[in-house]
Amino acid sequence: MSDLTTRPHPAPDAASEITERWWHRATGYQIYPRSFADSNGDGMGDIPGIIAKLPHLSDLGIGFVWLSPVYASPMVDNGYDISDYRNIAPEFGTLDDMDRLIAAARERGIGIVMDLVVNHSSSLHAWFCKARAARDCPEHDYYIWRDPGPEGGPPDDARAAFGGPAWTYVPEVGQYYFHYFSPAQPDLNWQNPALRAEIHDMMRWWLDRGIAGFRMDVISLIGKDVDARLYEEGPHLHPFLQEMHREVLAGRDVLTIGESWSVSTETGLLYCGRDRDELDMVFEFSHIREGWHPELGKFAPKPFDLVAFKRALFSWQDLTREDGWHALFLSNHDLPRQVSFYADDQQFRRAGAKMLATVLHLLKGTPFVYQGEEIGMTNARFDRIDQYRDLETLNHFEEQIALGVEPEVFITGANRNSRDHSRTPMQWSDAPNGGFTTGTPWIEVNPNFCDINVAQDLGDPDSIFTHYRRLIALRQQNDIVAFGHTRQLLAADAGVLAFERRLGGRRIVVFANFTPHPQRRDLPEDVTGRGEALVHSHARRDEVPGQLDLAPFESFACQI
Repeated sequence: MSDLTTRPHPAPDAASEITERWWHRATGYQIYPRSFADSNGDGMGDIPGIIAKLPHLSDLGIGFVWLSPVYASPMVDNGYDISDYRNIAPEFGTLDDMDRLIAAARERGIGIVMDLVVNHSSSLHAWFCKARAARDCPEHDYYIWRDPGPEGGPPDDARAAFGGPAWTYVPEVGQYYFHYFSPAQPDLNWQNPALRAEIHDMMRWWLDRGIAGFRMDVISLIGKDVDARLYEEGPHLHPFLQEMHREVLAGRDVLTIGESWSVSTETGLLYCGRDRDELDMVFEFSHIREGWHPELGKFAPKPFDLVAFKRALFSWQDLTREDGWHALFLSNHDLPRQVSFYADDQQFRRAGAKMLATVLHLLKGTPFVYQGEEIGMTNARFDRIDQYRDLETLNHFEEQIALGVEPEVFITGANRNSRDHSRTPMQWSDAPNGGFTTGTPWIEVNPNFCDINVAQDLGDPDSIFTHYRRLIALRQQNDIVAFGHTRQLLAADAGVLAFERRLGGRRIVVFANFTPHPQRRDLPEDVTGRGEALVHSHARRDEVPGQLDLAPFESFACQI
């Protein structure tokens, strides 16, 4: 973004310089448009609703918004199935509304980062409509087709991530097309240079409209080799990303964030290393997967393991110590509410929400706030499968019931991990439907909206919102928070997470109790001392004593 500062900044060891980009000190905020704010009473959030809520984001201190898809779509997967990349879904508004949002956000110093969904399109995209009608049209090769197998069935037995076969037959052309997700989301054929050129042109079109960059949905899938059954991080991934950088991103001061469910510390710097010319950072999920059952997956409850969580979290802090950059998050539209998953959403909800924010926002990287996280919104705890709207949850329910899993057992797992818990409407007030809409919401509002909402939280001087605002300001103002090295403390501790940040001779120490019980720890001398309290969830702390007592879910940071 040209109106935000880019300047050299001393590296932590003061031996070299790195170029500070506008997003290094910024905090991102993800908006899931259909659940954020409804301006016209049709039960679905929209772009004018987002514009009306920009003061909320500005007050929080947000630097940019990651906007989940608002493109034209049949909404089989809530907008992640795009039928026209250069138009807006009518339920969200118009292209003029989108231009107004970009301009109004920029006036407040907030960039709009669009969701780039180019591993697949909608099956109703004009390209696919032509592709499925004839083999000899150019668009046919925009998708991945294979002839039937030897016995007339699918080319292989690959399964889709949302359940069912990964191949669907089209009689008009006598071939199967590949879809990593649902049949309504055919995968694009990135091997075709003409297809890549179309995508690059579309990206330039959006950047020229003034957006601040792209979050790239499941981008690690675009280099796949379906015949070798190599889908994630396939052999063509990085050449395609490097070409995208050359053709679209080079010379533009924009932000790019890739999403990958397979990236690891072994491959992370291939995306965002200093000399890679690909992406600025990557959403990686190693810390999220630690909460999944190793055999039964995300829909099977698994007790939270803090030591394993820390091992995943700090491995990426180590990876990006000297090179690359990290995208920091615990919540998004695909994940449960963080206070319900990692803390306590009942007796200690406020302390738990603050504790999680303290940990995330004081690590090195760019933190992301998912809508409602800043007031401690919780999982909804649905009782019946018909209350869910998520395609993934519904498909896996059918598959697991067919395998003999009891519905109640599945619902228990879904109430912990289903994507719909992050998609219930934003709770603005104690008005009907949480102030989200005057109509009937597309998915039920969490019944706790009377007690948990923006208006209520802002009325409390010790609110979760105020805690978030303080943390966001610290990153903007404090060089250690923005650029300091991270060192984990108490790595084997099953109840307390602790780390320090160092920049030159200065340091910050952070402590967080992840349990509903008081914790006492004897600390080594090198992490104790008097200093200045930066942020705290309970009593102010200007000293780290040799014997540290922490209340349930207490967190604090002290500069010493």
